[in-house]
Amino acid sequence: MKDNFYRKVLKNGMTILFEKRDIPVVSVAFAVGSGGINETASEKGISHFIEHMLYKGTSKRNNKQIAEEIEKKGGELNGFTDETITAYWCKMPSRHLDIALDVLSDIVKDPLFDEKELEKERKIIFEEIKMRKDNPQNYVFDKIQNYLYEEPFGINLIGTEKTMKKIDRKKIVKKFKEIYQPNNLILCVVGDASLEKIVRFAEKNFEDEKGKILQLKVKTKNKLEIETRKGIDQANLIFAYHVPLASDSKSYAAEVLSCLMGEGMSSRLHQEIREKRNLAYGVAGYSEIQRDYAYNAIYVGTQKQSVDKVKELILEEFTKISKELGEKELNQIKEQLIGNYHISMENSQSQMVGLILSEIRGNAKRFYEFEEKIKAVKLKDVKDLAKLKDYSFFALVPE
Repeated sequence: MKDNFYRKVLKNGMTILFEKRDIPVVSVAFAVGSGGINETASEKGISHFIEHMLYKGTSKRNNKQIAEEIEKKGGELNGFTDETITAYWCKMPSRHLDIALDVLSDIVKDPLFDEKELEKERKIIFEEIKMRKDNPQNYVFDKIQNYLYEEPFGINLIGTEKTMKKIDRKKIVKKFKEIYQPNNLILCVVGDASLEKIVRFAEKNFEDEKGKILQLKVKTKNKLEIETRKGIDQANLIFAYHVPLASDSKSYAAEVLSCLMGEGMSSRLHQEIREKRNLAYGVAGYSEIQRDYAYNAIYVGTQKQSVDKVKELILEEFTKISKELGEKELNQIKEQLIGNYHISMENSQSQMVGLILSEIRGNAKRFYEFEEKIKAVKLKDVKDLAKLKDYSFFALVPE
């Protein structure tokens, strides 16, 4: 795939990412490198709010027409907001690339931010906040960042009812105009298309206007807490710890450690907590490694009386890895990660997202270095990372 990848920065500042594929499908996205990490405490949720509003209508299309032009051609349309990125994407037959580019560019250039639609969408986001709070598993995933980082980064990117009530149309339009300019935009296309055609479109439809993205310092911390709630039967917990940033070569050792501990049914903690001791149904690990923040986390759903034991087992497993991990097991985990990486590349949509995130971290070309970097991970680096000095822990348990 690397030989079919092209990266180009246009005169207007826009970054073009393109991976050529022969199958008649294309995934297209416009993205900005701005999300929750770029928001002050008083405007938390504004990136997510803008994402919702961009599908609500432009000067040329109402919300129904935006959806119809993609879906009636067999396509899928969606978007997402993350800590470091806000993206608008579609996946459709490659013969309709022109439509994909036209619709997506329209919504990132000319949203109406209609006052009535804005108030309707605000209510929907209020319900989304409640939904995430009511779901115990979502709740602990949302809370752990607040136990790893100081505010404002520690506040969930969806915002709070308090911040969302204060974000009016004037603030949204101001923030949009600051961020959504060509020098902050990434146009990523994966599929059967022409680089020349993509570049011509971007040069013709976007002028040379400069935007700015607020950069805020991320401050780490660690915190441990157990919260009780009525009306739930299962305890949900997350154990998390800081790891090297994406710019550090040891971040790949952190990915190895995360996979070793909790990613998949063969992982150490899945085997120890679920299969050997039958203490949980769900055991899962994940790694969140970005340019300005990075952590690994382990989620477990268990019984209230087993929370302390599960935490003890997690800590014991880290100690075992720091002392006993050998080259054979390390190589098995490397093979697992590399295999997962290649399987993910099969899907043009996930490939598109991977390329954009790699660009936000530094340069999209690094996406194709993953296998090489994982193979280069040293046993000592993984064992050293397993010697935890600090960690954060949050559990939501039945009252």
